[in-house]
Amino acid sequence: MRERPIKVRELSAEPLVLKLGGSVITRKEKPLTANVRAITRLSREISSAKTAPLVVVHGGGSFGHPVAKRYAIKEGYKNNVSQVLGFAETHQAMVTLNKLVVDALIRQNIPAVAVSPFSCIVTKSGRIHIMMEDHLKKLLQMGFVPVLYGDTVLDSDFGFTILSGDQLLAYLAMRLNADRIIIGIDVDGLYTADPKTDSSARLVSHVTLKELKDMQLQIGAAKVTDVTGGMLGKIAELTPTLDKGITVLIVNAAKPKYVYKALKGEKVIGTLIEKG
Repeated sequence: MRERPIKVRELSAEPLVLKLGGSVITRKEKPLTANVRAITRLSREISSAKTAPLVVVHGGGSFGHPVAKRYAIKEGYKNNVSQVLGFAETHQAMVTLNKLVVDALIRQNIPAVAVSPFSCIVTKSGRIHIMMEDHLKKLLQMGFVPVLYGDTVLDSDFGFTILSGDQLLAYLAMRLNADRIIIGIDVDGLYTADPKTDSSARLVSHVTLKELKDMQLQIGAAKVTDVTGGMLGKIAELTPTLDKGITVLIVNAAKPKYVYKALKGEKVIGTLIEKG
């Protein structure tokens, strides 16, 4: 038979980019342990929301961070044989977690497809330098839900490094002209202090980019290993997307229906960040 080119439809809307934090989908205090119940629930919420087009990015939690730290992968290649093995271990750990997420989405009749950043991204001094994004756009046009994640990647200066899910999230939102970003973490949003240790901490429900730069917002230093910068790193990565006018909503993905409500545009407890 004569081959025919695949016809794809134009996107009917700007994509929404959803980040599922590693602190929610894994047991961060237990290496290589997934929170299967949370992954299953979140998959059901995503399916029920029927959001399209949609891109999902997830963090590494107890799968990626401990191994990456042990071998100092983020600092780059030091001509160390054990480091090369550590790079492979870290990547494989993330592939394993990604499979759990994608499998759960598919079980909920979501056409999720794994997209490995290692295979399509090269960084330069730790920042995304090259990304083959055309296939992502085609996947979205055809109705698929690409699922990406923080990963080990080759770096033109360092040899290799860690690409955080937060940098990837912000980059994708800008390159794909996203409508908005939703970030699911394990607290209700941004606070004036660490809500886990300070009873006087106040949730900031709405903030502009200018206000964000002027305020000392935090959720506290991470009590577990996080090689990608924690909440302060997330905020730094979001600045260019906010400058571009893409709104960001941070919600507690550990609480049932919060991600569903955020995807549907319904009222939900969280922090809305806008350019202002």
